[in-house]
Amino acid sequence: MITLIAAAGEKNELGKDNDLVWHLPDDFKRFKQLTTGHHIIMGRKTFESFPKLLPNRKHIIITRDPNYQTPENCIVVHSLEDAVASVDPKDKRPFVIGGGEIYKLAMPIAACIELTRVHGEFDSDTFFPPIEEAAWELKQSSYHPKDDKHQFSFTYLTYMRKEHKTQKS
Repeated sequence: MITLIAAAGEKNELGKDNDLVWHLPDDFKRFKQLTTGHHIIMGRKTFESFPKLLPNRKHIIITRDPNYQTPENCIVVHSLEDAVASVDPKDKRPFVIGGGEIYKLAMPIAACIELTRVHGEFDSDTFFPPIEEAAWELKQSSYHPKDDKHQFSFTYLTYMRKEHKTQKS
């Protein structure tokens, strides 16, 4: 079950200049809690935005560069299909963690979206794809007000892909 995990503003903003445009410590904790022990699929720019490897996760990096040097303990592939095929079958919940183009490619095959909706509008150059209401059902929602550690309020949203029921003849 492929899960997209992201934090996005009210207009689906993800970030600018390969960085986040907010700092939400509780969202970082949730991201760590959900993704630890799983494969994380990302684009090269997202990977290169990290100061170091995220512990206890298997990094799968998608790049168009055929000469990209594979970082130690990472898997480098050249398509989303290859990334998905690289996931160990024992991992029942690999995560796609960005960026915008990778989310767009993965949206049609995802079964779940773990979205942190940041309540604000932000100057951004990268966006999360729209969530089509016909295809997704909101299963869980949890609001977090802004406080002394969080400049913006936000809501954790869990979406599951709707089952398409076929008529029996």
